[in-house]
Amino acid sequence: MSLQQTIAKLVMKLPGGILVKMAGGAPVTIRDRTLEPQLQMVAWNGRKAPPMSSMPAETVQAATKEMLAAVAAPVEPGVGVGDVEIPGPDGNIIPARIYRPEAQDPKAPLLVYYHMGGGVIGDLDTCHAWCSILADRVKCPVLSVDYRLAPQHKFPAGLEDCIAAYEWAMRNAARYGAPEGMAAVGGDSMGGNFSAIISQEMQREDKPLPVMQLLIYPAIDLAEEFPSRNEFSETFSLSADTMDWFMKQYLPEGFDMADRMLSPGQTGTLDGLPPAVVITAGHDPLSDEGDDYAKRLKAAGVPVTHKRYDSLAHAFTAFTAISPGSRKACLEIADMVRAVYEKL
Repeated sequence: MSLQQTIAKLVMKLPGGILVKMAGGAPVTIRDRTLEPQLQMVAWNGRKAPPMSSMPAETVQAATKEMLAAVAAPVEPGVGVGDVEIPGPDGNIIPARIYRPEAQDPKAPLLVYYHMGGGVIGDLDTCHAWCSILADRVKCPVLSVDYRLAPQHKFPAGLEDCIAAYEWAMRNAARYGAPEGMAAVGGDSMGGNFSAIISQEMQREDKPLPVMQLLIYPAIDLAEEFPSRNEFSETFSLSADTMDWFMKQYLPEGFDMADRMLSPGQTGTLDGLPPAVVITAGHDPLSDEGDDYAKRLKAAGVPVTHKRYDSLAHAFTAFTAISPGSRKACLEIADMVRAVYEKL
């Protein structure tokens, strides 16, 4: 751990009131939702950074990797980690990482996980600690997928990698001590988008569905303007400007934002989809669409576990080393997944 990382983590252990005074002097409250002091401090420290939209994608990719590394938590004790290579849909190789807990439940299906980042940023390290928490608490193997990113690889390259990884995982689950022929999917932000799309696409193609979908502050509908898009348009860590920039990098010019392979919320019928754990963050432009999707799934008869963490911000799974609320939420979410698994 660098000196900078050590100092940052020590500062975050100060009392919440002191952190708020250091980070603007007043709590950040929107819709009666007050942001956790530690996350307010992170936002305050980053307030003078240039917006992503002002920089080349390659620069942003490198900068976010460095920033997230500075707040990364270690892997959970007792979780083994290994590298995996998955055959891609275009003759490419998809790098992946497998997490296996010491006390693995042989009945627990493999969970295929897709990291956040708007389809533009992020890698296996982005969700490294979080995937180890999932493996440890759910007692299942977790396969984290390093899908191709835009703008180097425009839509649908990343999504196609994620579909290929899910289908490969079902065929190869047994080699990781999990039941053969089944897998769950999960992800945060764009990873949640991929997970929702895969669940729907497998149903449309009459292929084996995931046994569960874990959707954490997912991007569900890029075509609709939910109120939270405006009310939280300038919040940490996802702004309206950043979302627009992501889509400009990710999509071919003129792509229909209502296409269900981008906006799964545009799908009219949700009956028969896999059980879902849907998690949203209070300080997030995507808050309303995630909440709405959870309600629609439940209305369609899909078993749903849904919780919104009002004091947390988008991307909280990456801040477990410095944000007590984020770590507590991640432990709870993993337990929610375990509870769904026990009913399979």
